[in-house]
Amino acid sequence: MRWLLALLCFSLLGVGHASTSAPLADKRVDKVLVVKSERKLHLMERGEILKSYRISLGKQPKGTKVREGDSRTPEGFYWIDWRKTSDKYNLSMHISYPNARDLDNARKQGVSPGSMIMIHGTPLDDEYPEWYFHTLDWTEGCVAMKNTDMREVWNLVKDGTLIEIRP
Repeated sequence: MRWLLALLCFSLLGVGHASTSAPLADKRVDKVLVVKSERKLHLMERGEILKSYRISLGKQPKGTKVREGDSRTPEGFYWIDWRKTSDKYNLSMHISYPNARDLDNARKQGVSPGSMIMIHGTPLDDEYPEWYFHTLDWTEGCVAMKNTDMREVWNLVKDGTLIEIRP
């Protein structure tokens, strides 16, 4: 009789857990949060982290992007505004850099702020395997991810999604 009661309790726990934990595909990502110091990209829904990924940044990861060619990843609030497949970096999603603050800062310094900041995958290269890129900051200012992670983010994040990039 005790084993029957224990079985009933465990099955009720399983049912309760299954109903409260919806698959990631059933969630709506309403924000992408990049924390540069952690090398993490978080997919968020209403302030809750749904999933996190390891990322690589620009070759100069400290500080915000100031000008074209500085190899820094910007910091601030932007939008994922369009996407494309890329021969060089597989899938890529464009970040709406520069925003008004970035444009004003660049204008004050008399420089071009740059553009074409993306979230993208890693190159398929016979000389350097994917894990090599995944362990260092190597981009010109973009946010790079493993290709399997990028495919997942591509499917979960819609154009028009807010992206915040923090130091």
